[in-house]
Amino acid sequence: MKIRVSAASLLAIAMAMGAQAQTGNQTRSPGVQVSVGAPEQAPPYASESVVEHPTTIGWPEGRAPVAPRGYVVTKFAGGLDYPRQALLLPNGDVLVSEARTLPKLDAEPEVERGQALSKTTGYSANRITLLRDTNGDGVADVRHVLREGLNQPFGMQYADGRLYVGNTDGVVSFAFEPGQTEIKGAPRTLVTLPAGGYNNHWTRNLLLSADGRTLYVSVGSASNVGEYGMDEEKRRAAILAIDVGSGRERTYASGLRNPVGMDWAPGTGALWTAVNERDHLGDDISPDYLVGVKEGGFYGWPWSYWGKQDPRHANGKRELLATTLQPDVALGPHAAALGLAFAKGDGAQTAYVARHGSWNRSEFSGYDVLAVPFANGRPSAAPQPFLTGFMADAGKGEVYGRPVSIQTRADGAIFVVDDAGDTVWLVRRGS
Repeated sequence: MKIRVSAASLLAIAMAMGAQAQTGNQTRSPGVQVSVGAPEQAPPYASESVVEHPTTIGWPEGRAPVAPRGYVVTKFAGGLDYPRQALLLPNGDVLVSEARTLPKLDAEPEVERGQALSKTTGYSANRITLLRDTNGDGVADVRHVLREGLNQPFGMQYADGRLYVGNTDGVVSFAFEPGQTEIKGAPRTLVTLPAGGYNNHWTRNLLLSADGRTLYVSVGSASNVGEYGMDEEKRRAAILAIDVGSGRERTYASGLRNPVGMDWAPGTGALWTAVNERDHLGDDISPDYLVGVKEGGFYGWPWSYWGKQDPRHANGKRELLATTLQPDVALGPHAAALGLAFAKGDGAQTAYVARHGSWNRSEFSGYDVLAVPFANGRPSAAPQPFLTGFMADAGKGEVYGRPVSIQTRADGAIFVVDDAGDTVWLVRRGS
């Protein structure tokens, strides 16, 4: 007799087996607390702010990230040039944007060296590559450069014969149909955007509404906590909503320091995002987070975090605290929560979050993919490690790669983009 187990059940069993010590609804994962609701937090400046970039050493032959029992990890495609985001097309093709942070001319030598060792800065390929798995074995055996000459592309969406691309300075679209392997036509500009930004805040992610009429665009802040003045933050630290037909724009939500990953929670129509919180307050403050975004909502940046006033803005905008909305899930401080995708198929209710990894913490944290259980459209339990093994040697600060974004497929497959590892991983059920 064969017993069939759903993907949701397999994941629940795997996470229960791999769970670390918990208290209530909180979990400790390599010294970093994650939780549903407000986490325990150290006071500001309880520890010294540090700069500790990892060193990327690449994946040795035969080594791959580690998934829970019942899942198999396959290298879908390697040899890319700092891949950042993927888009799954209706015909099964996978598009991958390749781009990198450009070096800052005024960067301090030790910071510049650390970023170079971590592979976050340098030459930017500025292209979209098409990957195709023609025999369904989980490995892309066809590869084409779909479009070159872009400006730090990140997010992509497809609808009604147009491919939308989030360049750092604006959203453009191209005439495109699934099956094409090259785009030659000129781009059409939908909206221009403020470019650049603190750390890696140049990324512009995209998410289309179900009816295809509205394009949501995530735009990170230009600074850590508004130190250049709030005039520099116009249309930033926000999710913008763009009418596809007219290009008219409204601010959907604000006070989100660096929202990157975005997805719709299945069955609810609610937009969720993963957000990078602020730096330079100490090791354990303030946690990155996952939040169900409310239209018109304000989430605190730069004046407050998790309902607490930022000491660098101690005398500013205190009246906003009463109307500031709070995050839903704490994902650990300085873990760089970037990617977000909800599971599809088998009625699963799980949000996957890619944590790119810390640089402003004395002990490395992140460098993994978390699974956040949901029930009835809401987080139901603390996040648990799902895909690990990116850290090669924590003592030396060496990593094989760094997960940056996630896409999921209706058959339960999970694509994890690993920028520092130049790889796209495919995680599927198997033995």
